[in-house]
Order: sequence, then structure tokens, then C-alpha cells
Amino acid sequence: MTDLAHPDRLDKVARLRAAGIDPYPARGVEAEPLAELVRDLGSPQSPGPRVGARVKAAGRLLSLRDFGKLIFAPLVDKGGRIQLGFQRDVLTDWWPNRKLLDGGDLVGVEGELGFTQKGEPTLWVHEVHILAKSVAPPPEKWHGLVDKELRYRRRYVDLWSSPGIADVFVARSRIVSKIRRDLEARGFLEVETPVLQPIAGGAAAKPFVTHHNALGLDMYLRIAPELYLKRLIVGGLEKVFEFARNFRNEGLSLRHNPEFTMLEVYWAQADYRHQIQLTEELIEAAAREANGSTHVRFRDREYDLRAPFRRVSYMELFEERNGCAFRDEAAVRAIAKRLGIREEHGYPKLANDVFEATCEDALEGVVFVVGYPIEISPLAKADPENPGVAERFELFVGGMEVANGFSELNDPAEQARRFEEQIATKDPEAPGEVDVDYVQALEYGMPPTAGVGIGIDRLVMVLTGQDSIRDVLLFPTLRPLHADTHGETQADGESGAAGSKHAPEA
Repeated sequence: MTDLAHPDRLDKVARLRAAGIDPYPARGVEAEPLAELVRDLGSPQSPGPRVGARVKAAGRLLSLRDFGKLIFAPLVDKGGRIQLGFQRDVLTDWWPNRKLLDGGDLVGVEGELGFTQKGEPTLWVHEVHILAKSVAPPPEKWHGLVDKELRYRRRYVDLWSSPGIADVFVARSRIVSKIRRDLEARGFLEVETPVLQPIAGGAAAKPFVTHHNALGLDMYLRIAPELYLKRLIVGGLEKVFEFARNFRNEGLSLRHNPEFTMLEVYWAQADYRHQIQLTEELIEAAAREANGSTHVRFRDREYDLRAPFRRVSYMELFEERNGCAFRDEAAVRAIAKRLGIREEHGYPKLANDVFEATCEDALEGVVFVVGYPIEISPLAKADPENPGVAERFELFVGGMEVANGFSELNDPAEQARRFEEQIATKDPEAPGEVDVDYVQALEYGMPPTAGVGIGIDRLVMVLTGQDSIRDVLLFPTLRPLHADTHGETQADGESGAAGSKHAPEA
């Protein structure tokens, strides 16, 4: 046992066994959801159809209030809560064992639905079955886990002890299901692509490296599924999507976790304008699914996610905020020096770092930034009327990037050249080698195509009003308790993935 197991509760386990009661039985009970029982019970003023009905319920006991001949205890399950009433005169055989029951125990009960004299909906218990004895005491006073880091480490307690926590993850599931249904209704096919990849490609980020023993080969946990999904477009599937678990060997922050979920969508015969419209329509529908309206509150601000969203030009925004053009190297370098931004991987990366520092946090509301420089968009198609600008967009909500998409580069020679150029920057987050197989796929011909990546974790943050990505991940990445905590977090944006669809979670 661990240090959490309380000696008094361990003693009760032994006493239960001595009394012939299994504290961890193999069989559960066929219980009804508590929310349905409470709904069907109605109120004393307007009794429902189940008043007086004999029912079965199961869940976790919270605190117990013992009045001698009567005990009251809240019971909770995944979607509801009801008060249990234990009466000595009804539970004569069980009553001597009542002291073996504690807050936190999992029980199954059978009884009659009704009300207390004060009108409290109550299940008056006739039979009690312990389903699992809790030997670790629950959080004090049932206010939930107060320490945030402890909440993340013990999510299995947080979900039932902290009000509203489970609701966030129920909403997350509904959001993902809604997006999936909407895409399928539009003719998109859900697919799965490799998580273990021989080349860390599709985005600029530092990968996790592992080793395949049978092949004697180093492999990478994917940083993005993009290049595999576009291979499927070459294969003629035309409209595909994947909810992809991605991995990046980078720091932690309010917006970043090394393991995260992206939705990636690829659409043949479409361009970036089609993906802009699809993105805003999917997000509007997800907001309605999660909240019943398009209005959300995120980081103390109100936002309306009703499509269409506002559009602004990257180049115009850069000049407006900095007083110079993106390609005015002397002026941009001076700004970078003033901001303490160092050039490490070429001028285009430096200039985009200036954009992130001076423009992104200033973006108000829900806005698409469109027309990114081609130099920082190695997988995107250039605007035929303005070759220095990529047909690329990013979506921001309150200054936080949520989505990134573009018209896909489908010229194999140009793609090979850009891969080589990207590798030549010596950026450790760039691919280590040209993905020759992907270039070969393009040589067979990929139709005009547009793709988008939506950061599911960040989208759920916005739709549920959570400040940190850890609050929408059931089990976020944490430093081991025994490790030195120095340097656990890093500033937002340190590990951004310019040019990929996946910067939202880099």
C-alpha cells in the first residue's frame, strides 16, 4: 500500500472481511443513472412518475452525516447526484456495520425514491452493497482538490471531487463527436496514419526518438500526420481527416503539452478559401454543441464564434504594428535586437519571431490572419498573383492560435527544393532529411488540394473557458515529483512550428 492508505480504513477492510463482506466484490449492480432518477422524481410541489418507486443506484459516497437513527450521504455517479437516506428501523441487519462505511466508498443501493420533510430529493435505502472500499481519504470537506498540480496528478480524484471538472471532459467528447459527424456528413473519410515514422516530417518541431529493435532502426513519434494524409490524396481518397495524437519533444506552458491532439483535414479540388469557410463552420457548430450558442467566455473576455470570422493580412498587420515591411531586413533586425530576439535560423524565421512577439498577442476577437510569407510556409502554395505570399491562414482567438491551413504545394520539384532549403537552415526543429517517398508521391500527381490543422486541445480551452491546456487534458505531462522543478515551463511560442499546420500545439 502507499502512504495514502489510512490505517483506520485499512482496519475497516479487515473488519468487513471478518464479517463475511467482500470489500472488493467481482459483481456490480444494474444501476440507473442518478440524473434520470432525480429528473423522474420531480419535486414535492410537482411529483414525478417515480415517486415511491423501488430503484437501484450505484456511485461514490461523499460525506456521511450520522444522526444516530438516521444517516444522510450524497451519492454521485458520472452524470448526477442524489441524497441517500439510511434508516436504522429499515436497515436493521446492516446497521451494526454502518461505521465501516466512509466517504469515498463506492456502493450499490436499492431503495425507494421520495423526499425528506424539507423537500430534499432522497433515495431511502433498503439494501446496501459495498462495491469498493476507499482506503485513501477523499479531499477535505468535499471542495475538491485545491492544489492545481495535485489535481492533474490525481485526475481520478479530481473528476468526482471537484465541481465542474468532469463537465469539461464530457464537453470535449461532444465537441470531437460533433466535428466528426459534420465532416462525415460532408463526405470526408476518417483515416489513421502511422504514429511511428521513419522521418520526422510534416512540421518543424523536435521529435521524440525511439528504436525499433527488429529493424535495427531509429524511428520518431509523429510530430504531424500531414505528409501521410496528403499521400492519401495522391491515392485518390480526395477528402480525408484524422484526429491525430502528435508528440513534440519540447517545453510546457499554458498552451503547450508534449502530447496533444490535432484534427487534420485534406480536401482535393479545394483551396485555402474553402478551408477557411470549413474551419469557421466546424467551430461554430462545435460551439453550439458545447454551449447551446456561439457565445463563449475565454480568459475573461466574451467571444462570438458565429461565422464568418474577421480576416486580416499578415503583411499589413506586420507593417501596422512594426512600422516597416516584413522584408525590410535592416528595420526588422533593429526591432528584433530591441526585443531581445536572436537570429538563429535565418532571416525569415527571425522576422516571423518579430511578428509573433508584436502582432499575435494584439489580435483581438476571433480573426483569420491570411497571406503568410512564402519563406516560412515550406509546404504551402504561393499566391499566383503575389508569389512572395503563401495561400495560408491561421485562426486566432484572443491572441491564441487555434488553426493553421493552406493551399497545398503539389509541385514535386519545388517541394524537393524547399525541403532542401529547410534542412540547410540547420534548424534542429527542421526535418533531418528530405522525405524522398513523399516527393515521389507528388511525382505521380496530387490534385489542387487544401489542408487545415485545428488544435483540438486549444479549441476545447476556448469552448469550455479554460485558461490552461492542462485543464482540458485528462492526464497532462508532468515532471516526476522527485525531479528538480527548475525550468519546467517555457514561454509561449518558444517552440512554434512556422510553416506547418501544427503550430497550435507545438
